[in-house]
Amino acid sequence: MLDRLQAGEGSGEGAGWRRERGDPALAEVHGSINVPKKSGIWRFFAFMGPGYLVATGYMDPGNWATSLAGGSKFGYALLTVALLSNMIAILLQALCSRLGVASGRDLAQACRDAFPRPVSFVLWILAEAAICATDLAEVIGTAIGLNLLFGIPLEIGVIITALDVFLILWLQTLGFRFVEALVVALLAVIALCFGVQIAMADPNWGDVIRGFAPTTEIVTNPDMLYLALGILGATVMPHNLYLHSAIVQTRRHDNTLEGKREAIKLATWDSTLALMFALTINASILILAASAFHHGGAGEVADLGKAHELLNPLLGSAWAPTLFAIALLCCGLNSTVTATIAGQAVMEGFLQIRLAPWLRRLITRSIAIVPAAGVTIAYGESGAGSLLILSQVVLSLQLPFAVVPLILFTANRAKMGTLAAPRWQIVLASLAATLIIALNMKLLYDFFLGA
Repeated sequence: MLDRLQAGEGSGEGAGWRRERGDPALAEVHGSINVPKKSGIWRFFAFMGPGYLVATGYMDPGNWATSLAGGSKFGYALLTVALLSNMIAILLQALCSRLGVASGRDLAQACRDAFPRPVSFVLWILAEAAICATDLAEVIGTAIGLNLLFGIPLEIGVIITALDVFLILWLQTLGFRFVEALVVALLAVIALCFGVQIAMADPNWGDVIRGFAPTTEIVTNPDMLYLALGILGATVMPHNLYLHSAIVQTRRHDNTLEGKREAIKLATWDSTLALMFALTINASILILAASAFHHGGAGEVADLGKAHELLNPLLGSAWAPTLFAIALLCCGLNSTVTATIAGQAVMEGFLQIRLAPWLRRLITRSIAIVPAAGVTIAYGESGAGSLLILSQVVLSLQLPFAVVPLILFTANRAKMGTLAAPRWQIVLASLAATLIIALNMKLLYDFFLGA
């Protein structure tokens, strides 16, 4: 019995699935990062990286707008919502790590192997729609950053963002660690930019700490509730669930039961620490908006361009708007890189297609670039804003079709074996998923009824 367990039996690699596992996720980088045999700090660091790629999705340009609006209108009160959102994200991303390591499948492959073909086909279409919607928001955010920094028109900026596909290809020829290094480097720049801006804004730290405490006003004040719904409802994006379950498999660890247990534990620590960093950035955006705009008398500011324009007179430094634009550009670049990789994982996982890496990336990138470029060229900034709203509606519609299968798979002992998620984790994840779905449905209801 012990021999069978060490060989992988009971760990989710064959039992309970309708179809056998096909090619590994992101085959060209699968198992490409060696994990040292000897325990210690270097073994821990070998697992660090995927969580930071995932974390970029929690601080994308779309999140900036909600954090700016929340902080500028209600001060620090919505920091508690940012904290709750982050806790939910940590929980669901931990399930993604478990699915990838225990079953040897990413979420797209698991859907293909668990459901009838018509069902998996529909899920693929919905996942592709979510990837496109995500990428549209990141592309437009990057274009706005280029416009604020260098005065590049949005239409040209959107097209320039297409070049990141070649950057990813080049970095992957060097190794997936170089992709992770780029993302972490850009995150460090973002953190530095906001650190300087927060110092300039000089917030009341007592009020900041109190902002993390729950308040009944969030429920009783309709305007505050709406912004809280926006922050919480847009936190967990479908592409991050597909992405994380795929890139966690880039580590080459022991394929024994104990080896997988350790991999799940270290991968969960990786994503948890990375998402706490994401919380720091999102909280910094809200704190900056609260200190500079709410207490500075500027009123509600939700537009990225307007926020950039107001920072100089409010903070008294010409560096403030520049640092804001640099951070926005870095966020946009990071998000487009990870969304492109997620698009590759979704297409390969659902369809099991075998294309050259450059062609796969070009196809998935074009799906998002073409409509984004078309709308911005035709309608300019106002059209880009409408496209951002539409992208959030698409994401809201798709989210249940990614979260629910993830919970079902990781709770199923027939599929996951002894590495199935513990009951307490599934219960909490189910409650979180119910909350996210309910809030997203409300956002959709408000959108279609013009509320």
